[in-house]
Amino acid sequence: MDAGGGAARYAVGGARGETLDWSHPWTLDELVLTLKHPTRVLKHPTRVLRISRWKFRKESPIRPRPVFWVSLLAVAWLTAAPVQSLGSGPRVDVQIVTDQVDAALRILEQYGSGNEVTETEWEALWESTGYRRLAVRQASFGDENTQQRLKEFLSSADALELLPRLRQAAADWKAMDVAVAAELVAAYTPQGLPLRATVFPVIKQQPNSFVVDLDSDPAVFMYVGEEVTPEQLTNTLAHELHHVGTAGCPDPADHDSRGPEVRRVIDWLSAFGEGIAVLAAAGGPDVHPHANSPSNQWVVWERDIANFNHDLARIETFFQGILDGTIPDDTQRAQLFTFINTDEVPQGAFYTVGWKMAALIEREYGREILVAAICDPRQLLSRYNAVVAEYPRDEGAGLARWSPGFLRALE
Repeated sequence: MDAGGGAARYAVGGARGETLDWSHPWTLDELVLTLKHPTRVLKHPTRVLRISRWKFRKESPIRPRPVFWVSLLAVAWLTAAPVQSLGSGPRVDVQIVTDQVDAALRILEQYGSGNEVTETEWEALWESTGYRRLAVRQASFGDENTQQRLKEFLSSADALELLPRLRQAAADWKAMDVAVAAELVAAYTPQGLPLRATVFPVIKQQPNSFVVDLDSDPAVFMYVGEEVTPEQLTNTLAHELHHVGTAGCPDPADHDSRGPEVRRVIDWLSAFGEGIAVLAAAGGPDVHPHANSPSNQWVVWERDIANFNHDLARIETFFQGILDGTIPDDTQRAQLFTFINTDEVPQGAFYTVGWKMAALIEREYGREILVAAICDPRQLLSRYNAVVAEYPRDEGAGLARWSPGFLRALE
C-alpha cells in the first residue's frame, strides 16, 4: 500500500482492479476493500473492511442511504436464531436469508440442463430479498447496472462451471446453526447493545463480502462460491457479526470535549476490534485463532504474532504523529490501512496486536473486564499495560508497553 497517500490497488464496491481515492471521506458502509484474505476464509480472494466503530461516518457529508424494508415472512427460505437474551448479554436477533441464492441456483440448474430460463424465474431472482437489498447498496455507489451484470454472469460458462460448488455452499449455509456464531459473539458484546443482523449469502460475479446499513437495518452480505469448511464458515460469520454488534457502541463520555486529533485517535483505536473479533470467533483466549484453518494460515499468523512488540511500537508512532500534527491529514487514512494488511492480506497489526492484548486481559482479569473496555479502546490499552506490569517476563525484553505519555495524551 502507498503509505504516502496515493491511490492504493484496491477496489470500491467490489469491482477488482479499481483504485481507492483516499481523498474521499468514505463512510464505514462505503469503504469496501478487495483484498486477498487467507486468514479466515480458505482461498477467499476478497475482503471487506468493517472495523466496528471507525468514525468515517462522522467525517463524511454523505447521508445514510434509505433502507429497503421487507417482510421476512415472504422470503423463500429462512433460518433464524430467535430473539433471545443470552444471560446478561445482548439481545440476539440474527437471521440468514437465502432467497437470492435459491433463485440464482434455479437459473443455473436450468442452464445446466440445457433448458431456457423463463421470465418467471428471472423475476423470482429480482424480487428476492437478498437481491433487492444488494441492488439498493450498489445503487448508492451510482451503479445502476447490477441486474444486467448479474444476468450476464449467471448466463455465462464461468458461472455454470461453479454450479457444483455453489450447490454445496448453499447446502452448507442452510445447514448452519446461526445460533452458534451468535452465541460466540454475544459473549464478547457489551451489555445493552443488541446483536441484530440479517445475513444474505449471495451468488454474484464479484467475490467480496461486506456489511451495510449498520445504523439502521444491519445486513451482512456473504459471497457464495469459495470452498470452506462449516467450521470456517461459522468462524467467519462470528467475526463479522462481532463488528455488527459493537457498531452500536456509544462514544466515550468525554469524546466531544476533546480536540479533533485526540478524537480521531480514540476513534481509530477501535480498529483493535479486529483482534477482539478474532478472539470472539475462536471462542476464547485458549483456542488458537486458526484452529480450523489450513497450515499456511497458521504460518502467517504465528509470524505476525512474533512481531508483536515491533508492531505495537509502529502503531503508537503512527497515532502519536496524528496527535503531534506531524502526519498530514490527507495521508492519515492511507497509513492507517498499512496496519490492516500484511503481505497484501487483511491480517495486519490491528488483528494480531489487538488479539494478543485482548487475550492477555481476559486471561488475567476475566472476560467481563475485557468486554467493558470494548466501547472505549483507551481502556484496552491501559488494561493491557497493567497486565504487563503485574506479570513481567524474564526472557528477553518482555512485552512492549504503551508509553505513559501517549496514554496521558488520550486521557
